[in-house]
Amino acid sequence: MNRREFTKGVVLLGMGANAGLAIGAEKTKSKAGDYYEEPVKKLPVRKFDVVVAGGGTGGVVAAIAAARQGAKTALIEVKGYPGGTVTEGGTALHSFYNLWKAFPGVQKRQVVKGIPQDIVDRLLKVGGCSGHAEMIEGYTYDSVCTAIDTELYKLITFEMLVEAGVFVCVNTLLAGAIVDGPRIRGVIVESRSGREAFYAKSFVDCTAYGDLAAYAGAKYTEPNDYAVCNSVGIGNVCIDKYYAFLKANNALGQLAKGMRSGQPDQIVRAGAESVSVPGMAETAVTSAWA
Repeated sequence: MNRREFTKGVVLLGMGANAGLAIGAEKTKSKAGDYYEEPVKKLPVRKFDVVVAGGGTGGVVAAIAAARQGAKTALIEVKGYPGGTVTEGGTALHSFYNLWKAFPGVQKRQVVKGIPQDIVDRLLKVGGCSGHAEMIEGYTYDSVCTAIDTELYKLITFEMLVEAGVFVCVNTLLAGAIVDGPRIRGVIVESRSGREAFYAKSFVDCTAYGDLAAYAGAKYTEPNDYAVCNSVGIGNVCIDKYYAFLKANNALGQLAKGMRSGQPDQIVRAGAESVSVPGMAETAVTSAWA
């Protein structure tokens, strides 16, 4: 069974923020055989102008943008907080600038502004961001490192969503789509408040796997469903000593300096592809963010 089949088959009851009154459970009779016939329910309906599925960085920005334009907007997120890969992966925000450093003669240019920059500015005010720290070493893929405090990121984006007037539904599962011909008319959501239908004029699929599009009948493949490594957060590690270790072993591959603990010009990113230490086998090393 693949991930999407599992998702379609499981019933996940979360906690829907502002999701209304709970729906009482219905008594049913079990039936022998390979299938169970679920009783028909009349789902309570909510109506919006825009529904955004997925509360990662893209979903947060889409929801804030819609709400700031006066659209009645709902954001559906299965986790208990916004952020997606940025909070789950423990990584930095990427690609605010072009890759000018990797191409001599190319002019430095900020290519991402607007609401994403608003988020960075808000984080800087509470000490939750390094700023756009320019890469000193290892700038093939990033010319700047915008490292963030993931917990403060959750808080700041929550605040911005509420300030914009977005109806935020966290711990809420996107369970299906209501389709009329080629158009999506609504979505089915599931939370501790029960099963509900959200109708809207427009829908934005910001789920990591394109779940809304798949529920609506779009064809899809899953080429990335394989084992991978991911970022982890480790406390009480001195990034300055980590940098010194990499430098002493001629292994430094990435380096950026920016704001850290309220002080400028501090190491906020250091890393290497691998480290070869005498007497030890070559060990892969990933980047570290302060």
